[in-house]
Amino acid sequence: MLRIAICDDDSRSVAEHKGITETCLAQGGNIGEITVYTDSGNLLYDITEDHFFFDLILLDIEMPGNSGMEIAEKIRPCLPNVKIIFITSHIEYAIDAFELSIFRYVPKNDIQRRLAAAIEDAVKLIALEDGKTFTIQTNSRLEKIPYKDIFYIEREGKNASISAAGGVSKVRKSLQQVFAELDAEEFLFIDRGCIVNMIHIMQIKDGMAVLKNGVALPISRTHLQEVKAQINHYWGMHI
Repeated sequence: MLRIAICDDDSRSVAEHKGITETCLAQGGNIGEITVYTDSGNLLYDITEDHFFFDLILLDIEMPGNSGMEIAEKIRPCLPNVKIIFITSHIEYAIDAFELSIFRYVPKNDIQRRLAAAIEDAVKLIALEDGKTFTIQTNSRLEKIPYKDIFYIEREGKNASISAAGGVSKVRKSLQQVFAELDAEEFLFIDRGCIVNMIHIMQIKDGMAVLKNGVALPISRTHLQEVKAQINHYWGMHI
């Protein structure tokens, strides 16, 4: 079940956004628990102090007290994978929203069409990120790493070093072996010695793959065009 929060200081907007969200979930056959807030401070407290979990948050940017921008920045350490949709009447905020890794920016003057599309896309991505795990099993340990938590995998001598949200894990296998075992389209080689999870790529810039966690990984010249093509194809198929 999806856990969704909606926060806007205008109660009529909250009701409107909730109605759009409920319709999107019903049309997609999804079940969701929606919590609404008209005070941004209450949302911030519930997440940072009471450890409420949300998969998706719809945030108005222009709110008294804590603005949507401030909320997004403060909750990231608690909910690093949450999808945030910003709703605002000021287009200039879109650039700042990108810096905060916001999933989507929705202008208030086109709320019915744009918010519905943003919610549908967010739900698809959340479903895509869930489920699969990579298992490392030896005589002394058994470790399961969710695919969605894996940022990238590098060759380290005879080992494959897996960098994930929970830290770094090593397995005595080649990158090709790990890639074959993953058997998932979201993983791709950006270099002979590095596999990246496309879900975490924020942008391709200056020959580097910039990830959500701030890490920038070099893409080899021979892989650059192929990497761009694979990313475009992947998101075109799933979003």
